[in-house]
Amino acid sequence: MFIYSKHYNLDWDNHIFPVEKYNLVFERIQSAGIASPGDIFAPEPAKPEEVSLVHTPQYLRKLHRLAESPSLEILEFEAPLTEQTLLSVMYHTGGTILAVKTALSRGMAAINLGGGFHHAYSDHGGGFCFINDVAVAIRWAQKSGLIKSCIVVDLDLHQGNGTAKIFEEDSSVFTFSMHQENLYPKKEKSSLDVGLADFTNDSEYLAILSENLPRLMDSRKYDLLVYVAGADPFEGDQLGSLKLTKQGLAKRDEFVLSEAKKRSIPVAATLAGGYAHNLNDVVEIHVATCREVRRYNFGTQH
Repeated sequence: MFIYSKHYNLDWDNHIFPVEKYNLVFERIQSAGIASPGDIFAPEPAKPEEVSLVHTPQYLRKLHRLAESPSLEILEFEAPLTEQTLLSVMYHTGGTILAVKTALSRGMAAINLGGGFHHAYSDHGGGFCFINDVAVAIRWAQKSGLIKSCIVVDLDLHQGNGTAKIFEEDSSVFTFSMHQENLYPKKEKSSLDVGLADFTNDSEYLAILSENLPRLMDSRKYDLLVYVAGADPFEGDQLGSLKLTKQGLAKRDEFVLSEAKKRSIPVAATLAGGYAHNLNDVVEIHVATCREVRRYNFGTQH
């Protein structure tokens, strides 16, 4: 199942974050036959009471105040914050909630064609992240009584520092982050961090992942796996120096989804980052993740 809204495109002109990717991925999965119209669902924006499950009232008031006066936020964040941006972020967050809801209700995999803003903390933003949609969706599922335990598998280039901090004291949520070590951000303590050396390649990466992930998934029963995929470990990414190929990233996705399916764990995935020089590389990597989501659900390849 695929979650998408026309409101996902952020109004960040000439920014390193490729905002066009959301619509391009949406179009590509349809033209490639990965998603049919009946597989696609549109989210509502996250409600204030949902976002407040993670973020402090003071921080949320600050976001709205800065969005109303964009000239103020240049010192605050690494991406423009306007009222349109904030609304878009709320749709992304609603999309991750809907991906979690869909995965749990159907016992399958669902992917939000957005989201993965894992650098946002409860009381401040980070990087290009204002609201931590991953944490909000997990807290929503907990409050709704849908899950007792969850594992976050964050395979973005960068550590999911905001997510790690938010769940630092919550033993019901296991945070696993595998990321380039000598890189942004300032690291927090995940349940398990695997910091990768610069220039880690496909075979090294996949060996480390296969050594760790099955062991973690067998250590307890998880009701949900939230997968922060990330296209930015790619060898052509502008912000990092890992050396994964498109084929290696596709194998990464296949491994995560297949290990979850072996254990009948529903999966909610997000796209997260991706900053390759060539936008089409980012889109192809995200589309490959979508293909693995479909394979989890239907066992078919495209």
